[in-house]
Amino acid sequence: MQRRLRALPSRVGVYFLLAMCLFPEVGYLLVWQKLTASLAALPVVTPTAKALRDLRRRVGCAPMRRLFEVLSGPLAQPTTPGVRFGAYRIVSFDGCSSLKAPDTIRNRAWLGSPGHGGYPLLELMTLVETGTRALIGAVFGPTSEGESGYARRLLHLLTPDMLVLWDKGFDGNAFLAQVSATGAQVLGRLRSNRRTPILATLTDGSYLSMIGSLQIRVIEARITVTCADGTTFTGIYRLVTTLTDARRYPAATLVRLYHQRWEHESAYYALRHTIMQGRILRSGDPAGLEQEMWSVLTLYQLLRTVMVDAAESRPGTDPDRCSFSIALHTARDLVIQPGDNPGMATGLVATIGRRVLAALLPSRRPRVSTRKVKSPTSRYNERLDDGRPDHSRTITDLDITLLPPPPTLPAASRDERPMTPTDRRRQQQVLALLHQDPNRPWKARDIAQHLGEVTLNTMYRQLSRWAAGQLIRKIGPGVYTAGPIPPALLPAAQKP
Repeated sequence: MQRRLRALPSRVGVYFLLAMCLFPEVGYLLVWQKLTASLAALPVVTPTAKALRDLRRRVGCAPMRRLFEVLSGPLAQPTTPGVRFGAYRIVSFDGCSSLKAPDTIRNRAWLGSPGHGGYPLLELMTLVETGTRALIGAVFGPTSEGESGYARRLLHLLTPDMLVLWDKGFDGNAFLAQVSATGAQVLGRLRSNRRTPILATLTDGSYLSMIGSLQIRVIEARITVTCADGTTFTGIYRLVTTLTDARRYPAATLVRLYHQRWEHESAYYALRHTIMQGRILRSGDPAGLEQEMWSVLTLYQLLRTVMVDAAESRPGTDPDRCSFSIALHTARDLVIQPGDNPGMATGLVATIGRRVLAALLPSRRPRVSTRKVKSPTSRYNERLDDGRPDHSRTITDLDITLLPPPPTLPAASRDERPMTPTDRRRQQQVLALLHQDPNRPWKARDIAQHLGEVTLNTMYRQLSRWAAGQLIRKIGPGVYTAGPIPPALLPAAQKP
C-alpha cells in the first residue's frame, strides 16, 4: 500500500517499467512522453531522466517479479486446439544464453567476462506451454550455472498432467529422476554418445531401458524431409520417454509430437527480437537487470494472455494462428493514442484481441530451413552443411523410419565422441608410456611434460575421459596407472 502522495507514485513506476520494455528503442524521457501522450488534457508531471532512474530504484525488482509470478502459468483450456497430447498438457524446458547486458564492471562481476561476444551474457531458462507459448516459469542469471541447473529451480511448477519436452543436454540421471518425481512425463532427446541397455524390445521397434534407477523407453528414428523443390535431407533422432506403453503411445506418434518442442524457439524469438528488437538490455547493474528482465517477461506474458483469450473466444482457433507482432504493435498504439481504450471494450475480446482475430495467420505449414548465425561480425564464419536449405521451404513429405535397437551394447557406458587424429595419436602415446611400467603411478603434469605438446588442462580432461572409459586407471587426484587396454589402441611398436 502506498503511504505517501508523490509526483511519481510507485504504481506509476510499474507502468513506466512496462512501457520501457514496450518501447526499447527510445530513452527514459521519450518513454515517459509516450506513456503520457494520451493524457494531454490532464496536468501531468514532466520528470527528468534522473527522476525516472530514481523511480526505478524505488520500485525495485521484487514487485515486478511478484507481478510476473501472478501472471505466469498455463493459459489454455483443456479443449483449446494444439495444447494437449491425450491427457497431458505439453510443456517444454529450454534455455537462451544470447541476452546481452551492458559491459559494465558491476555486470561483469555478476555475469562474468564477455569473452568473444563483446557483452556479458545472461542465461534465461523458461518452462513454456508449447501450445500457447505462454511462460509457466522463468529464472535467469550467469551462463556459468548451465541449463539443467536453472531448470531444477522450475521443477516445482511441474504437475502430473504435464508432458515435458526438451532438447539434448537435459538427460542426466539425476535430472531425469527429479522430473519423474514430480509425476510429470518426459519426452526428450538423448545425446548421441549415450548408450543405454536393452531390457525389452517393444512391438514398434522402441525398447525399454534404464537410466539410473528410472525405467524409460528409447526411440530411435531416421527422419527424411522432402521439400517442394525436390531437395531432401535426413536426420537421426534418439528420444527418451517415460511413456513406456507402446500401444497407447506409438513411437511414430511420439516422434511427430517431439516437433512441438520448436514452439519454445518461437517464444524466444518473440521475446528477443519482436519485443526487444535484438537490443542490449538497458541496465548497468545486476539489480537493474533483474528488474528489467522481470518487466519484459511480464509484458510478454500479458500479450500472450490477451492472444489466448482472443483465440478461445472463437472455438476451434489454434492459438499459434494469432500474430504476436500485431498484439505488440496494437499495445504500443493504445499507449500513445487516446480513445479506443481497451478498458471500454465489451465482450470477451478487448481491442488487442479484436485486431489479432481480424488478421489470423494461416494454419501452420510444415516448413524447414537451416540454422545459421546471421551476425556479420560473428567469429563463426562457417557452418556445417547438414543438407537443410538456406531459405525456408515448404515440406511436401515427411518420412519417419523407426530404427531397430543396436545389436550389441557395452556392459558399461563409454564415451563415443569422434577423436581427431591428434587426440588419437596422443592417446596411443599415453597408453604406450603407462604400459612401459604398468605399476608406476603417473601424475597428469608429468605426462603433459613428457609429451610436450599439450596444455595441462587438456591433459587433465583427456586423462579423466580415458579413465572413465576404462582405458587407464585413476588411483588418486590427477594420478593414473596403466589399465587393461585393447592391443588395437597401442602403437605398432608396443603391440604383442
